[in-house]
Amino acid sequence: MDNLRFLIPIFGMLIPIVAILSGVAHKWIKLKEKQIQAISADTAEKAARYAAQTERLEQRMRVLERIVTDKGIDVADEIERLRDQPSLHSPLN
Repeated sequence: MDNLRFLIPIFGMLIPIVAILSGVAHKWIKLKEKQIQAISADTAEKAARYAAQTERLEQRMRVLERIVTDKGIDVADEIERLRDQPSLHSPLN
């Protein structure tokens, strides 16, 4: 019976401590959930931007491929002709 009287105050102290710790743990879990949501929203936004940029680059590549296949040799000749012309921004002008 003496042991039981000794345990009652210990359990009396443990109950509020456990309640406080569970409240802290609950708040910590909620904070982590908000952090994960913010990170996932940011990641989704970045993925959408990268997808849009990739699409623009693919469109540009298709245009370049069409130019090269449609005008193949004419483009090379035009580049050479432009190299021979003096530049408008040339320091010699």
